Amino acid sequence: MYLPAHFSETRTEVLHALMRARPLAALVTLAAGGLDANHIPLHLSPQDGPLGTLRGHVARANPLWRECECTSGVAALAIFHGPDAYITPGWYPTKAHTGKAVPTWNYAVVHAHGALHVVDDRVWLRAHLAALTAQHEAASAQPWQIEDAPADYIEKMLGAVVGIEITITRLTGKWKTSQNQVPENQAGVAHGLRERARDHDLAMAALVEEAARGRVVR
Repeated sequence: MYLPAHFSETRTEVLHALMRARPLAALVTLAAGGLDANHIPLHLSPQDGPLGTLRGHVARANPLWRECECTSGVAALAIFHGPDAYITPGWYPTKAHTGKAVPTWNYAVVHAHGALHVVDDRVWLRAHLAALTAQHEAASAQPWQIEDAPADYIEKMLGAVVGIEITITRLTGKWKTSQNQVPENQAGVAHGLRERARDHDLAMAALVEEAARGRVVR
């Protein structure tokens, strides 16, 4: 990933926060037929390893796990996408004076690298699924739990999936949030995003404002 220094986000806690908030990752591996990409919700365990561990599961019918079934693991890249937004040059006050402005796209993204290992174990799978469910049911008025379904049905479902685990060895974050703009343009972008207020605009406005408060424009 091309990463100019002023767009680099290195704080592990910030990267982890995005991974937890937007857990559906594009999981890229190199298979016998070439590059393969699967879209999988991954559960982050930040305490397991220096940079954390990602755990997920795939359908037993998915060839991914057979391609990766080896003792040394297979190199994998999990890509987590944060907010993104189109930025019009009309939001830059400096445009009125110089005309020197072009459209761009702001975004936040995390790349997590590590070796992917297959875990074909029902006890592991049940614990993983309980953790994953608990995380995403936490905001529900009546959180669903595995025990809410019939035991024989759960056993059948467990047999239909295979676990995957990635101990993260490298984390890269890119926060392209108008850090390369002067303060008045950063303010204009944040205001424009809040006025437009569609899709990820409000979340991106908050990131632009955070960058304006805490980063030096290069």
